[in-house]
Amino acid sequence: SSSSETLARSNNSPSSKTRRMSTASTSSKDTEDQIYAFFDSVGRKFQHYVDKTTVWVKTRWSSLLVLLITYAIRVYLVKGFYIVSYGLGIYMLNLLIGFLSPAVDPETEDQDIALPTKESSEFRPFTRKLPEFKCWFSATRAVLISIFMTFFRCFDLPVFWPILLAYFIILVVLTMKDRVSHMMKHKYLPFSMGKKSYADCAKVDVPGAKGGKDDK
Repeated sequence: SSSSETLARSNNSPSSKTRRMSTASTSSKDTEDQIYAFFDSVGRKFQHYVDKTTVWVKTRWSSLLVLLITYAIRVYLVKGFYIVSYGLGIYMLNLLIGFLSPAVDPETEDQDIALPTKESSEFRPFTRKLPEFKCWFSATRAVLISIFMTFFRCFDLPVFWPILLAYFIILVVLTMKDRVSHMMKHKYLPFSMGKKSYADCAKVDVPGAKGGKDDK
């Protein structure tokens, strides 16, 4: 009886409580570290596989087109989520503007930058404000999120969709008109012009061959 009372008093002592709290805190910290390490590992693996798709340009953009068609069919079948579609359209328009804009705007920078033009004989790569891969990745993520939102009625806000459609069309026309005017003013194209492909460099004119320089 006395030993049990002594044990109970020792367990209720301040030092014992401090040790239990320290143990619980250490265990909680270990659990948080494990969770963080797990999500960090998943994120790195996901980024590794995403980076592998960099060279598959046509495949990536084809998959985005399929997702857009899937979203359009989904919205048509449920006949709603027009505000989600409007937000997706505005976001995609902003991505397009960044994709067509130079990384350094000649109107805001004092330095002389060389942009690719039709008259330029040398190769001048066009550096985009938003790179092609980031544009595709952001657009794909936005479409996937929009498709996910169509499964929740809380995002289906009542709106008069013809007004949204008309406003979006006007916004696209004005934005693209401003972008084209910017291109014409600074005489550049949003594409890399003049670069020779490896196929052209590998071509060798064989004397006497049909179509060669010495062929008469």
